[in-house]
This record gives sequence, structure tokens and C-alpha cells, in this order.
Amino acid sequence: MNRSPVSRPAIPLWLAHAFRAQRGPVPWSAVCRGALAAGPSLLAGMLVGQTALGVLAAIGAMLAGINDRPGSRRASVHRLGVPAAAGALGLLVGTYAGQGLAAVPLTLVLTALGLVAGGVSAVGPVASAAGTQLLVAAAVGAGMPTAESGWQQALAFLAGAGWLLVLRLALPTPGSLAGDFRFDGERQAVADVYDAIAALVAAVGGEHATARRAALTAALDHAQDALAGPRLRRQTGSAAERRLHARFAAALPLAEAATALYWAGEPVPARAAEGPRRLATAVRGDTGTGPLPAPHRSAPALRALDDALLRAADAFDRGDGAQRGLLGRRRDVRHALRAALGAGGREYGLRVALCFGASAAIAQALHHTRWYGPHAHWYWLPATAVFLVKPDLGPLASRVLCRAAGTVLGALVFAGFAALLPRPEGLIALVTVCGALVPVATRHFAALTAVVTVLVLALVMAGGEPQASVSRIGETLLACALVLVVGHLPMPGQRGGGVRARLTTAGRAAHAYLLHVLGESGDRAERWVLRREAYRALAEARTAIAVAAAELPALARHTEGTDAVAEALERLVDTTTACAVHLDDTGRLTPRHLRQLREALGELERRGMRVPLPAAA
Repeated sequence: MNRSPVSRPAIPLWLAHAFRAQRGPVPWSAVCRGALAAGPSLLAGMLVGQTALGVLAAIGAMLAGINDRPGSRRASVHRLGVPAAAGALGLLVGTYAGQGLAAVPLTLVLTALGLVAGGVSAVGPVASAAGTQLLVAAAVGAGMPTAESGWQQALAFLAGAGWLLVLRLALPTPGSLAGDFRFDGERQAVADVYDAIAALVAAVGGEHATARRAALTAALDHAQDALAGPRLRRQTGSAAERRLHARFAAALPLAEAATALYWAGEPVPARAAEGPRRLATAVRGDTGTGPLPAPHRSAPALRALDDALLRAADAFDRGDGAQRGLLGRRRDVRHALRAALGAGGREYGLRVALCFGASAAIAQALHHTRWYGPHAHWYWLPATAVFLVKPDLGPLASRVLCRAAGTVLGALVFAGFAALLPRPEGLIALVTVCGALVPVATRHFAALTAVVTVLVLALVMAGGEPQASVSRIGETLLACALVLVVGHLPMPGQRGGGVRARLTTAGRAAHAYLLHVLGESGDRAERWVLRREAYRALAEARTAIAVAAAELPALARHTEGTDAVAEALERLVDTTTACAVHLDDTGRLTPRHLRQLREALGELERRGMRVPLPAAA
């Protein structure tokens, strides 16, 4: 008797997500910076007789270490500095509110702060990090009273974060001796773009082509951020930097041609990918291009690739600076206000306000009823709720599982160390080791939670508090339950507002790009800017959709069908790119181009998103 194989049920997305971790080489530079930041900050405070301020400086360094990601030094000023400034402001507000207000007014102030910070977090990744540090520091200031004034605590927090930023700006990274080490992050980011172009060209017509196209978008986004960091002067200040700007600009037409080849779907000669690979090597070594492969001009997209290679070789030789407009996104104060006050910002702001306010109220009630025992601090519960309510850390169920598991593991590990290590030397060493582990632990939320739990418990004990592992586990589980409840509460407006807001933004960007290409404008720089914005907005929408799809079924159903809208938008933008390349070569579109444009637009209209086709098409 034949038996059909028993199919095992697939693991639900919300559970599978909890086991995913980012991969990649160990960021040794960030590990060294982490080891030199939190532990030494604590030691400095102890040596001058200001242990409480040393603890706050170490907390500032720890939170800055969480944001210390790969990229350029200039971009790190914005990525680390803005959240640190927000954290100092939160510490100032929390300290004075905690000292001057009773429990109910204090809860109302923290709730209002959560509403503002939650809405601001919808603006972008840096704003989200700033909103998180604002609320965490406010909880620490209100729930961890010290003898020092609010401004002293804020300065100590800034000093810890600023010390890590100084290390980020001053220390060279391994392998950065080629060229000016100040621009090693930019150099690596631009070289990664050329590698991604080569990988896409090599994968054209194969099963991995779509993934390679997405990887190219990610590489371009990263390079754009690395080069577009804050500066004192509008123009680039050195020959090395101008050279990198020119090399990034030279990659844009190559990326456009590679995308057109991907759209055509026909495999290309292997040597077509060799040119971008040699350009990547030249960027990393800060050298000339050397000989490039012979052209293979059998199709418009291949001709565009060859022409872009020749122009890139010329740009590599001349090193002229690129136009500043190619690097920055078209974002201003009005855009930030629209994001914060839009559907996504309102929904997130309300949930953050509810979680933060309710957790602060519960924590104060438990504190006044002496549930904490001898512990005088009640900040852990609201600070935990802030991290748990952040959607950019993953789906809600995954965040809760990882936070609970990480806290339990971290508390148990610390309890063992606390029983064995001498004080205060052992605690300083433990903080130093945990600071070094933070950049590696950021690859998984549970690992990051475990490391941060050990670090914070060590800091609290160094500040004179008794061992608090058991109470921290209880508070974390309570915060998990609270955030799960608030996360499923109905809110005014349509659920999944954040995802739909990103899709709407991606639709507008795709439409602007389509209008420019079919309008046959001769401004290629403007076209490349619009193309970058369209693909970047699509990547952000895709990320939000993936997170929403991995929520529990009760939440995931609110964003069903959005992935199909994103796929139709991607087909539209890919086809628009192919149209741009073909128009450059022949001056007219083929029936295939027009047919696929209409099919993508028709699919979008059926899905409820109307992107009108210009009358000229």
C-alpha cells in the first residue's frame, strides 16, 4: 500500500521571524569602539567621584553604540548625533518632570511625550532612533532619581554618546589604508554599488536576478546616505571626496543599464559583468580603472552599459565632482510634518503614547506599593515598552518573544556574574565587554536584549543599587503583555496606515519618474534622481510590507494585498527604466514597452492605486 508523504505544516511567519538574524562579517571597528566607550565612561565617572553621572554617560554610549552601523563618518554624525541630542532632551524633561510632578500629572506628560515621539518616528530611521532615545531617556530621568540636576545628567549623557562619536570619527577602520582613511566608509559603499551592478548583470535571465536587483537598490541607498552626510560647506572639500562623488555619479547610468537588461530578461555575455567588477576594484584601491573589456553592442541596454562604462572610465580618470542633487533625497520640513501627521504617524503615535503612558502609570503604582522591594527605580517597565512598540525592530509577536527570551537570559547571566565578580572592577569589565558585544548583537533583537540587560544591570549595581535580575524579568514580561494588548487595540482610521502611507509615497515617486521619462526630458541628472527616489521608496514600502506580513494573523490581515501592489509598482518602475534606456538609443518605444506599461498601470488601478499614463504614450 502506497502512502503519500505527510506534509509538515509550515512555521508561521510571526514565529519564523523570531529566529532570523542578519549575517555578515564581524564589525571589528565597531566592536573596538564599543569596548572603548561605555566601560571607560563609567570608569571616568568613578575616578572623579561622580558615579551616577558616569552611569548616565555609559548609558549614552550604549545607546549610541546601538546606532553605530556601517557607513561613512559624515553620515554617522547625523545617525548618532541626532538621537543623542534627543536623548539628552528626554533626560532633561524626564528629570525635572519627575522631581516636580505628582504621579498623575507625570503620567500625562510622559503620555504626551510618547504621542509626539511616536509621530516623529514615522519620518525615517534616524527620527525613529531619536524618538526611541527621547522616551527611554525620559523614563530613566523620571524613574531613576539622582542627586544631580537635570542639566548635569543631560550633559553626562551627551558626553558618553559624544565620546563614541569622537571614536567613530577619529579611529581608522581595518583595511582603510588605501587613499584617505577619512572616507573609507564612502569608498566601501561606492565600491559595493559597482559590485552589485556586476552581480545583477551576471544574473540577468537567471533565477537570482530579482534578488540581485533588490540588492543593487540597497547598495545605492547605502552609498547615497554615506555620501550625503552633513557638511559645513556646500561643496566637497578635498580631491579624494570629489573623486568619490564622481565615481558614485558614474555608477548611476550603469545601474540604469543593468536594470534595463534585467527587464529584458535575456542572458548577456559573461564579460559584460567584468567592467563593473574592475571599477569596484579601482574604487576600493583608489586607483585607475585599467583596461576594460571590449564592448558587446548587440542590444540597446548593452549599448547603454558599454557607453556608461566608457563614461565611468573617463570620470575615474578626471575625478570631477558630481552634482550635489544626485546625493540627497527631496525631503524638507513639510515632508516630515506630512509623515508625522499622516495615517502612519498618527497610528504609531497613539500606540506609543498608550504603551508609554500606561507602562509609566503601572510602574509608578508598583513603585508606591513597594512591589519593587528595596529598589528605588521604576524606569525599566516604560523603557522596555518603548523598545517593544517599535515596528522597525520587527513584527510585534517576534519583538515580544525576543525581548522576553533576551531579558531572561541576560538577567540570569548577570546574576551569575554578580555573584562571582569583584566590585567595582568586575562590573566595569563587564560593562566594557558588553559594550564591545553590542555592535554584533544588533543582528538579532533577542541577542541585543540579552547584552543590554547585562550591561544595564551592571550599571545599576555600579551605581549602588542591589542585584535586580528577578524584578527586571517580571517587569519585562509585564511590558510584553501590555504591548501585545495595545498592539491589537482598534485605533481611529484604517489599520495598516504605515504600510499604505509608504505605498502611496512609492506610487507618487513612480508616477513622477514615469512622467519625466515619457516626457522625453533631456535632463539625465534629474531622471537619475527621480529613479533613485522611486526605487528607494519602493524598498521602504517592501520592508514595511514584509514586517506587516509577519505579524499575528489578527494584524497581518489588515495589509493583505499590499505585496501585490508593490510588485505592480516594481514592474512599472523597471519598465520605465527600460523605456528610458530605449528612448536614449532609438528615440521611440517598442510595442512591448507600451504593453507592459499599460499592464502594470492596469494592475495598479485594479488594486485601488491610480497612476495615470501620460497622453503622449
